[in-house]
Amino acid sequence: MPVSPTTAAVVPLATPAISSLTPSSGPTSGGNDVVIAGTGLSAVLSVHFGSSTATFAEVPSTRLNVIAPPGSGTVSVNVTTVSGTSNSLSYIYFPPPTLTSLSVTSGPSSGGNSVTLTGTNLSAATSVRFGPSSATFTVVSSTQIIATAPPGTGTTTPGGTSAGVGYTYVASPGS
Repeated sequence: MPVSPTTAAVVPLATPAISSLTPSSGPTSGGNDVVIAGTGLSAVLSVHFGSSTATFAEVPSTRLNVIAPPGSGTVSVNVTTVSGTSNSLSYIYFPPPTLTSLSVTSGPSSGGNSVTLTGTNLSAATSVRFGPSSATFTVVSSTQIIATAPPGTGTTTPGGTSAGVGYTYVASPGS
């Protein structure tokens, strides 16, 4: 008895839908990792941050690992697959911070003194460091942060995400 050919059912891929971007913001220079979560994220053709195309790696069909391209302001992020283009979510580019001055440029090696940092684009600060040591801090405005100097020795050197401003630790009497 001859066998009849079978036809495979063609199951259409779901239209992509994105539910979150983690993180939903980053530097204007791009280059940071962003995870896009959603559904129907297979057979991806492109990922756009505004008009810029991002590089990506598919992880199952519910997640994409993306490297944010350079950009500015707030842009719409969407994913295009063979089944269509997803909804858009907003991504915010933050300009890099700059430091212009410190209220005091030296303090005790035991730390603990309050230092006001002045500059620009400081409102999105996620860390303040005195050399290799992290400081506790409060963002006052986009131009001012108040930090508590951690214990340390020597002179900190400018560096990090913003161009740094030097700070010198002074040995306490009896140290």
